Amino acid sequence: MNEYISSLKEEFSLIEHGFKEEEMKALEDYKSNDNQYTKKLALLAYKSNVYQVRMYGVFLLGHLSDDDEILTFMRDEVSKDDNWRVQEVLAKAFDEFCKKIGYEKALPIIDEWLKNNNPNTRRAVTEGLRIWTSRPYFKDNPNEAIRRIAALKEDTSEYVRKSVGNALRDISKKFPELIKAELCNWKLESKEINQVYKLASKLIS
Repeated sequence: MNEYISSLKEEFSLIEHGFKEEEMKALEDYKSNDNQYTKKLALLAYKSNVYQVRMYGVFLLGHLSDDDEILTFMRDEVSKDDNWRVQEVLAKAFDEFCKKIGYEKALPIIDEWLKNNNPNTRRAVTEGLRIWTSRPYFKDNPNEAIRRIAALKEDTSEYVRKSVGNALRDISKKFPELIKAELCNWKLESKEINQVYKLASKLIS
């Protein structure tokens, strides 16, 4: 297994942009091995000092995320990774979790992560589920998506606020009246809310 990780280091360290190679390799390895082996592989890959190998590991974790231990590891440990590319993959891995168990069934976990102290954990949800209203359940219940995202309009993290504003803007393409109604209720008293408002209202006339 260590030799395999070493070969991934050589292969992935040459890739500076994008994540498709890591994503495809993770899916291939997930399909080719049992979950116990894949879990060991994912956790070993995540220990790598090469961020591309950690990205691969997080993609694997996403496929295994219906395991409570793995989901907790993603929430509490992967969210601390200081590489922004790894955080982008965490968002994709969280969406994979929601897809695996069903978005409606995932609502308690979605809500739990949105209230987490770590901004990377909160952003994994707001960013991972974009476009929210293209996802099952939220497609038929857009207000449930809007309510959850808008609750973070005054988030302490600019990183999260940008994701919130962009997520609301995405929804405004299909549901402009719903977003307009939401934004009409906002008191634009802080620079944080104003920042999100500017992003969210971009496509609304």
